[in-house]
Amino acid sequence: MQISKSMQSIHTKNAVVHFNSQVYTELNRYIKEQNPSKIFILVDSNTHDLCLPKFMANLNSGDIETEVMEMPDGEEHKTIDICTGVWEAMSQYNADRKSLLINLGGGVVTDLGGFVASTYMRGITYINVPTSLLAMVDASVGGKTGVDLGVLKNQIGIISEGKMVLIDVSFLETLPQNQMVSGFAEMLKHGLIADKAYWYTLTHLEDLDISELDKLIYDSVIIKNNIVMQDPTENGLRKTLNFGHTLGHAIESYFLDNDEKITLLHGEAIAIGMILEAYISSRTNGLPENELLEITEGILKTFSKNNIDETDYNFIIDLMKHDKKNSHGIIKFVLLKTIGKAKIDCEVPNSIILDAFNYYNNL
Repeated sequence: MQISKSMQSIHTKNAVVHFNSQVYTELNRYIKEQNPSKIFILVDSNTHDLCLPKFMANLNSGDIETEVMEMPDGEEHKTIDICTGVWEAMSQYNADRKSLLINLGGGVVTDLGGFVASTYMRGITYINVPTSLLAMVDASVGGKTGVDLGVLKNQIGIISEGKMVLIDVSFLETLPQNQMVSGFAEMLKHGLIADKAYWYTLTHLEDLDISELDKLIYDSVIIKNNIVMQDPTENGLRKTLNFGHTLGHAIESYFLDNDEKITLLHGEAIAIGMILEAYISSRTNGLPENELLEITEGILKTFSKNNIDETDYNFIIDLMKHDKKNSHGIIKFVLLKTIGKAKIDCEVPNSIILDAFNYYNNL
């Protein structure tokens, strides 16, 4: 994988995103200038083995004591119980308000670690070092932190940005292909809601493992940051980032909680959700039929179909009642007017949601 040596850092509302060759220079400069009392590094069992050695080799913490904390990998461990374990470990090792937490991992680690940092002693500084494609383009940017409540995704959390996001694209070399594909779903979403040219580029790639991948990641971060900067607390425009997630999160949760179902990665569930919500857009929001076809084919070029049993439809719809975009008990969707333009707070009859499931299963 060829990696660009110089990419201009991206300034968010309260943080800075650094890329590749700048990552360790900026991290070590920050540590030297701020002189944290202690450094804590949160990893999961995968990043402990695959990413931590490289990170530690490039970290210059001087005489500052550094502790590594390891959590199990996987969405099923994104819980308040794991947070309690991390809080207790930090207390045991005398973390104070001047301590620094570095989250080295995918979206589970950055979401949970950000929440831990934002609540420990009412808030300590944290830095995200995303190691998965999903975390690089989505989970680490915008300050959303939190954990799941049972099967309900991200039900407990806070919007609170870290000090930095450090994107070292070489960490992607440690990822299995299915994790690379999972992250690609969020990139496709960015094109669908905000940039038709970007969508076209992504759906006409020869291969995911390409030399210009870091530039595409950079473009995704730019798109997301532009949206978040205009609406940091998700009162309006930022809701567009939830396209595909109203149904996608419900499908992900339902499959995670049922032993007879395969467990879907986040991006795999969101890919299904985007096709379903594109169909709904064509029925209720004027999305042209040819664009529905383009979206369907574009997503299925990368993502395999996972049929949904008709007996599961109503259970999935029931889970959508807990979606955070809802208000006054009414399910609110993000739908597309056209590729590159989205509309928020759309109400959809159950009959059309059921038709969307049938549309997907019949592809």
